Amino acid sequence: MTAMPVPHIRPARPEDEQPLRVLDRTTWSYQHAVAPPPGPDDPFFREHAGPADHLVAELDGTLVGYVRLGFPTPLASNAHVRQIRGLAVAEAARGNGVGRALVRAAVEEARRLGARRITLRVLGHNTAARGLYESEGFTVEGVHPEEFFLDGAYVDDVLMGQPLH
Repeated sequence: MTAMPVPHIRPARPEDEQPLRVLDRTTWSYQHAVAPPPGPDDPFFREHAGPADHLVAELDGTLVGYVRLGFPTPLASNAHVRQIRGLAVAEAARGNGVGRALVRAAVEEARRLGARRITLRVLGHNTAARGLYESEGFTVEGVHPEEFFLDGAYVDDVLMGQPLH
């Protein structure tokens, strides 16, 4: 039996723009997205979500995933909280621990940045992601029932978090 490759997690760089745009388009699904799919010319990095706000995963030198870490709001009163604001893993790389490695790296990065808490929002029907987050110490802190209407169905918005201190 061969060992699974270990994902390498690193900070994103400006030159990751194109592979991240492709990854974002190819992984888009109503399973996890509330916004329409990104267009082929839509930038990946934006004013409030640049390379410094992303960690990327590589397997054998190929970019196969990312996690976006930001603030839940622009308010100074909750600047002690970081939020996972996006996570994607290429279909071909799933099952190799990439998502788990990215979640762990995001938690460690939030700690390094001095955050007291880390939070996220996940769609209620995304049971795989919810299971991953729960296995990494996140707990459900609230549910907005039927918050989104996606692909013909009403979907809950699940708020999860964990303390970092």
